[in-house]
Amino acid sequence: MTNTDTADILATTNQILELAEAGSEMVRITVDTEESAKAVPHIVEAVRKISPVPIIGDFHFNGHLLLKKYPEMAQALDKYRVNPGNVGKGEKRDQNFEAFLSIAKEYEKPIRIGVNGGSLDPEILQQEMDAVSNSQTSDHDILASAMVKSALQSAQYAVNFGFPKDKIILSVKHSSVPVMLQAYRLLAAQCEYPLHIGLTEAGGGKKGLISSAIALGILLAEGIGDTIRVSITPRPKESRTEEVRIAQEILQSLQIRNFTPEVTSCPGCGRTNGNHFQEFSEKVSIKLEAVKPIWKEQYPLALSLKIAVMGCIVNGIGEAKDADIGIFFPGKGEGRYATVYVGGKREKELQGTEIFEDFWKIVENTVTHTTTITHLRTNKEAEGKPKK
Repeated sequence: MTNTDTADILATTNQILELAEAGSEMVRITVDTEESAKAVPHIVEAVRKISPVPIIGDFHFNGHLLLKKYPEMAQALDKYRVNPGNVGKGEKRDQNFEAFLSIAKEYEKPIRIGVNGGSLDPEILQQEMDAVSNSQTSDHDILASAMVKSALQSAQYAVNFGFPKDKIILSVKHSSVPVMLQAYRLLAAQCEYPLHIGLTEAGGGKKGLISSAIALGILLAEGIGDTIRVSITPRPKESRTEEVRIAQEILQSLQIRNFTPEVTSCPGCGRTNGNHFQEFSEKVSIKLEAVKPIWKEQYPLALSLKIAVMGCIVNGIGEAKDADIGIFFPGKGEGRYATVYVGGKREKELQGTEIFEDFWKIVENTVTHTTTITHLRTNKEAEGKPKK
């Protein structure tokens, strides 16, 4: 999601393109004022000259009014997000929600009904609290249950109103990992709607990164989630693309998707001498980041490449063999010579002061012959099968 003022057309357009270039496959923008609503068609037009990335309007409190007043904006967006807790109270809530649904239906736009723990409908929360007032149900369970009820009730209301069921996506985000996990597990068990998962307001720094990785990783490993969002507090002037990179790392670590070649390296111990293999691993990672755009365009299969940089005799040979391309420095002798494995087979012994340059030539030779990568995978899969 962008963090620019949407009324600033140039800044918002640039950030959308930056996110799309980093790999974001949809971008959400805030539409909260008349100025931002007026800017949306111009933003979409500018983005479309360069990127097809879908642009989603994020609406709270006044979305139904803005969508009605600015049909060009309503038409330009690819999808709408609505928060049931911020639509209104009582009869007004139903009227406002129906107005929102009518416009989405008219322009054939999908909607995400996004419940947030911090803006949950207080009436639904109170109903859940009253229902379990004499039980031992924890506050976490009550909150998770109320979030799920809000999402499902809103979805059912939309369907009853005549909105297409196949254009509804649900989310139940919270800043607490246990509450978020509980809510999504309950929701997944009770519906077949696509789910957008995320740990909202995760925080910044290592806390935000680790919490997001744990929360999203657990759900994805359980088969829950169709789209994901990492929501971390950026450092001042930090690029918004950091969220995209973290999301990609989470998906790649679970082997759900590949975005970049993967580097496996050991942490080092008393059996290694100095920090040569650590520096070597960093150089490999930097080089891979530099060539990734080229490989993505010319050698897409290379994005699933697994490279190992190992520094001692204990796990070094095994990890190097297991990777598509692995280099093994033999502990106390690291830095003077190394052994390279390609497809699990010893490829070459490297010595001297240009080991990195020689190793990278082997990597490039493997990548530029995409059939080689396919051959490596085929051979390794065949070797892993039991013999008849």
